[in-house]
Amino acid sequence: MADTPAAVAAPAAAPVISCRDLVRIFATDGVEVQALQGLDLQVRAGELVAVVGASGSGKSTLLSILSGLDSPTAGAASVAGSNLVTMSGRDRVRYRRHTVGFVWQQTGRNLLPYLTAGENIAAVLAIAGRGQRQARIQELAGLLRIGDALDLRPAEMSGGMRQRVAIAVALANSPPVLLADEPTGELDEESSDNLLSAIRAVNEDLGVTTLIVTHDSTVSDHVRRTVQIRDGRTSTETMRRVQVDDDGAEHITPEVFAVLDRVGRLQLPAEYVRELELSERVRLALEPDHLGVWPTDERR
Repeated sequence: MADTPAAVAAPAAAPVISCRDLVRIFATDGVEVQALQGLDLQVRAGELVAVVGASGSGKSTLLSILSGLDSPTAGAASVAGSNLVTMSGRDRVRYRRHTVGFVWQQTGRNLLPYLTAGENIAAVLAIAGRGQRQARIQELAGLLRIGDALDLRPAEMSGGMRQRVAIAVALANSPPVLLADEPTGELDEESSDNLLSAIRAVNEDLGVTTLIVTHDSTVSDHVRRTVQIRDGRTSTETMRRVQVDDDGAEHITPEVFAVLDRVGRLQLPAEYVRELELSERVRLALEPDHLGVWPTDERR
């Protein structure tokens, strides 16, 4: 009898969000500014990822490109199979309507002020020509806990409620990707926690791939994966894993990774550099299973 052939592993699914060597250069009065300098980013289907970084790090530029509001100067970028580099103007409009949902930091930018919450959601569905609008509105209202606000206009809602309604509007057409730009920036701590819990519920229940861009490091506590951007490149990633101790209690354990680009460059976390007082040059030692990095004065 012939041997049964070994099972062949299925190829890994392509990432929903993919950026390779992404460059964005702005020119003003003859001065060029590189907002993105070869950024790499991969986000798998269903992931909830926070992108953090200081002002000027390039995170807002990245989100503008992913949302279809801007185009890269060089490199490759795609979202849910749409090529953001070669996309035509008509394709870009269709992309923003059906592929990505977007939530702004400023609560006033997300909703039409003269419509109620329910009417804001219905307007998006009407533009897309979707049927069964009331059923979709009720589905989103239950998921995001905005049922009490469906008959209210934005001025009659709290900031946190406006942002939850904004998420419902962004998800009305069932896009595969949700992008949020500093969604907690105008909220207090309690409202921020409630909003992030709502985003996590949307991610888990609907499976929508979610990317949150923020300068607020506390947002990282609500996601499993955090990507740090520094000087226009992805510098580090933090993965949070659930571990169970001998007593059965669950603990979240963070693990930090440096991102290695195509030519072998990496950025060490700023706190590590400060702690070891690293500057200019460092000593390297190649071991069988790791790379050692030390200050040049040989302190260990």
